[in-house]
Amino acid sequence: MKFGIAFFPTDYAIDVIELARVCEDLGFESLFFPEHTHIPTSRKTAWPGGAELPMEYSHTLDPFVAAGAALAATKQLKVGTGICLVIERDPITLAKEVASVDFLSGGRFLFGIGGGWNLEEMENHGTRPALRWKILRERMLAMKEIWTKDAAEYHGDFVDFDPIWSWPKPVQKPHPPILVGGDGPRTLERVIEYGDEWMPIPGRNAQPLDSRIAELQSMARAAGRGEIPVSLFGLPGDPAIIEGYEKMGVHRGCFRLPSVASDEAIPWLKRYAETMGALAR
Repeated sequence: MKFGIAFFPTDYAIDVIELARVCEDLGFESLFFPEHTHIPTSRKTAWPGGAELPMEYSHTLDPFVAAGAALAATKQLKVGTGICLVIERDPITLAKEVASVDFLSGGRFLFGIGGGWNLEEMENHGTRPALRWKILRERMLAMKEIWTKDAAEYHGDFVDFDPIWSWPKPVQKPHPPILVGGDGPRTLERVIEYGDEWMPIPGRNAQPLDSRIAELQSMARAAGRGEIPVSLFGLPGDPAIIEGYEKMGVHRGCFRLPSVASDEAIPWLKRYAETMGALAR
């Protein structure tokens, strides 16, 4: 199993450049940054985590700016979004951002995507929550056209443009891996249609993870695809549980690092590195 770190980069936590360098030095494979452009003060939508919304949600940095800084400061570390709220971004601009980060990093970008949970947040971007999955689908399919075609065009209900030119193209071919987040009723269908990997959060679905993974791989075979990698977003620190996930077919696990300053963050990272090392023996 590969190991990564999931971290909310904020204006009060460890600097992303320092964080990325420490992650690389400790042997982590990847570093993921989530996205929230803002948090509406209404707080009508309940946080799926169950408790009061943590402060980092409203203080998080832009994930592409943070990813660019982290990638520029490292040589091998992969950096990704976990997740990018595609429904809150223009697809032509977003395609350019993804391709640019992948190009400048030499192909080290991982594109985690999702539909989001905060209904007021997406409404502020002009997205009707009931339509977000249809919008997400069209934007993803349109971006794939931009990444892979010299003259790309797309005509849908929510995305519509005639042939365009847009460079750079991503270094990774045909594009950076698309990690589809979530574990809703139709998530696996989305993974099959326009994703490359699945990235659930453990415990968000009543169905056992091993059966969900088996279902995903069965769907992949029926679609004529090979085995689809699975990344867990929010890995526990217990080696025995991690070994169980690995036996299920999980290929990457991301430990959660709190949004804290260096003096607290680095010891957290070292403890996770010790767990990673124990599993490697």
